[in-house]
Amino acid sequence: MRVSIVQNEIKWGYKADNIASFDALVKTLYHNTDLVVLPEMFSTGFDVNNPQLSESEGGEAYSKVKQWADEGNFAVVGSIMTKDGDKYFNRSFFCYPDGTMLTADKRHLFIGDEKRYFTAGNKILTANYKDVNIRVLVCYDLRFPVWNRYTDENPFELLVYTANWPKDRIDVWDTLLKARAIENQAFVCAANAVGRDAYKVYHNGHSCVRDIRGELILSFDDDQIAAKTVELDLAFQRKIRERFPVLNDMDEFHINVE
Repeated sequence: MRVSIVQNEIKWGYKADNIASFDALVKTLYHNTDLVVLPEMFSTGFDVNNPQLSESEGGEAYSKVKQWADEGNFAVVGSIMTKDGDKYFNRSFFCYPDGTMLTADKRHLFIGDEKRYFTAGNKILTANYKDVNIRVLVCYDLRFPVWNRYTDENPFELLVYTANWPKDRIDVWDTLLKARAIENQAFVCAANAVGRDAYKVYHNGHSCVRDIRGELILSFDDDQIAAKTVELDLAFQRKIRERFPVLNDMDEFHINVE
C-alpha cells in the first residue's frame, strides 16, 4: 500500500484559502497513491474558539475531500470542524474513492476551548481498505495508549494520526508515535501542520511514517510544505507478527465510553 502525507501551513479561520492550498498539493498525488493523510481540521485550523466555522457533512470541506478521492482514485483521511444538530465535533473521516465516508469524533478533547465548545466522541474509527485495517485517531488521542491499542476485536495494520501539534511539545509527538508503532507492531502514519497559529504558537511539522519497529521510513524537514509518498511492506509486517507474536500476550481490557 502506498501512503501519502500532506504537510502544509493552515491559516486559522480562512477556509477558502486553506482548501485552495491543500487542493494544489493533493492534486500532485492523483493516481499515484492509495491513501492521502491530511492534518487535523485542515480547512479551518484548530480554531476551536470559533465553532461557528463548523460545517455539516455536506459542507465545502467534505465535498472537496470527496472530489479529491474520486478524481485521484485514492482514500483520504483527516478531520473537519463539524456541526451536527446543535453540537460541535472535531470529526475524523475516512473517505473511500467512491465517496463513501466513515467518521468518528475525537475522543480526547484538548484542554481549553476544544473541551469547552466541542463534544467528545465515543467510538473508534477503523476502516478496511485494500485488505488493510486502518485505525484513524486525532492529535491529543495519541497520548492515551488504551484508545490506540490493537485488540482481537478491533485489529489493524496501520495507525493514522491527523494533528495540529506545536513545536514546544514536538519531542513528545516523536516519542509517542514511535511507541505506538512498537507496542502495536503497526505502521504509523502521522500528518501535522506547520506555521504559526492565531495565538502565535509555532508548528514545525514532523509528519512521518514509521515502520512496525518504530523506525522512520518517511520524514519531512522542519517547516517543509510538501506531499510525500512511501510504500508499506505489509508482507514484512505479517512475518514479524508471526515470528515475534507479542500481540498474543496483550492484557485484556474494556473501554468505558459512558
